[in-house]
Amino acid sequence: MPFTTIDLTKAVTGVLPDSNANYSTPRPNAQNLIINSDMAVAQRGTSATGKTTSDIYTCDRMKLTIDSIGTYTVAQESQTSGNAFANGFANAWRVDCTTADASPSASDQMNMQYNFEGQDLQLFKKGTANAEKFTLAFWVKSNKTGTGNIQLKDKDNSNRQCTQSYTISSANTWEHKVCVFGADTTGAFDDDNAKSLIINWWLGSGTDYSSGTANHGVWEAQDNTKVNSGGTLNINDNTANDWSITGIQLEVGEYTSSTIPPFQHESYGDNLLRCHRYFEHRGYTAANQQVFTGQTISSVKMTGPIFYNVKRASPTITMGNAICGNQHNGVAGTVTTKSTAQIGLDTARFDVTHNASNANFAITQGMAYVQLDNTTIDGLKFDSEL
Repeated sequence: MPFTTIDLTKAVTGVLPDSNANYSTPRPNAQNLIINSDMAVAQRGTSATGKTTSDIYTCDRMKLTIDSIGTYTVAQESQTSGNAFANGFANAWRVDCTTADASPSASDQMNMQYNFEGQDLQLFKKGTANAEKFTLAFWVKSNKTGTGNIQLKDKDNSNRQCTQSYTISSANTWEHKVCVFGADTTGAFDDDNAKSLIINWWLGSGTDYSSGTANHGVWEAQDNTKVNSGGTLNINDNTANDWSITGIQLEVGEYTSSTIPPFQHESYGDNLLRCHRYFEHRGYTAANQQVFTGQTISSVKMTGPIFYNVKRASPTITMGNAICGNQHNGVAGTVTTKSTAQIGLDTARFDVTHNASNANFAITQGMAYVQLDNTTIDGLKFDSEL
């Protein structure tokens, strides 16, 4: 009896061998390349008001980039109806204009941005003869109809770029968009943990970014004049304007709305853990929660290790208001200085001093602890964003 070769990558997903099956579909059950693409994780909070500068404010990994073009509220928007909700998306990233700038200066700009590590992009084979196309899909909604622009920017190769456009046809209605960007045989992505690719969804700009003629779908040398060419959304021009996005997926190869692979939903826990590679917030809200233990050094100083989930690179660590104590004498005083040393990918040393009133705090080989006080809202933050 002849033996039959079975593709185990299909067998483990419950797909039975079939002589007529097409097994070439990329990543049929892989995680989305976009982390937090369903906007479920918002470690920094669910709303941020009065924003005029660039930062990640609500949904993890999603950055508002802005330069002198109005004031905005950024929110993690909850969904209870609509096409996106019907397709499994309960949350979205939303920006609302609260102070308009209807006549921006030439250099003003605004977009939503997502950043990639180079080592996560090797499957596109960019810079080789076998380079693949990029297909970007997402759900979008705005009170405005018109043309929006998207820019892929290659940070490893002198900001080479590829642009594409989409159209919002119906106001205040969730619509699914699929955009194809060309393959690029020039310039490979670096195989490392640094920033290699940026996706910008343009939401408004001055003429420095819109005076050129776009060459959609074709990779070319950096030319800022083309990135928002023909863009008409201009969320900046009226305080009635808003723009929301969710369900982002980036696929290898060229797809249409009818052929693109299904969105790969994941559990909240898996999503959160992937986000922790870039940012981890331990939001201690109860009174007097202990954050780490260590060793007393003197009557006013202690040191100890602090652990966190593995980061992309050594993180910047910040801690809210805290108090210090030890196992023998209890609470000793308020932490007055905090510093970190020997910062690694998953552990660091924390040194603190405090205004201890208890002269017996320093005990040879004594164990000490740091806990957040009753008023803190910052908790512990570990930041390793691109």
